[in-house]
Amino acid sequence: MLGRPEVVRWLGSPVPMVDLDAAREWIGSKRRREEADPFDLARAVVVRDSGVVAGTVSLSRCHRHGTGKFVGEYEVGWTLHPDSTGHGYATEAALALLDDVFARGLPEAWCGVFVGNDASCRVAERLGLRALGVGPDPWWDGESHLYKVTRDQWLR
Repeated sequence: MLGRPEVVRWLGSPVPMVDLDAAREWIGSKRRREEADPFDLARAVVVRDSGVVAGTVSLSRCHRHGTGKFVGEYEVGWTLHPDSTGHGYATEAALALLDDVFARGLPEAWCGVFVGNDASCRVAERLGLRALGVGPDPWWDGESHLYKVTRDQWLR
């Protein structure tokens, strides 16, 4: 999935993953980040009926674009294989992830969706994230639709 240019163009990286070693390194990096910060996590999105891995859902501690410095914000995101889009998997997985992290005390979550990624905007809206408008993405290079939800808003 992360080796496909049509997928990674929405992830802030124009370079697709090249091989299995790169995939293993990515998985290892996500595991190390979660060990250091229990809110910085990624989970596989698995289709219950078939067992097919449709993609991933994640919450990532953000860094300021151009600085590499981590800040206190967390961004919720989802990435699906093109064959798995349009079935509600991203929405269902992100709902479960946000339920979990807000129940464990995360104060807020952000979502940046690059302009042109209309499908992800629809997911953010179905999740009930509050749209803040379009502007320079604070974490990645480019213009994004920015969304935010607080723990209090989510748990109502």
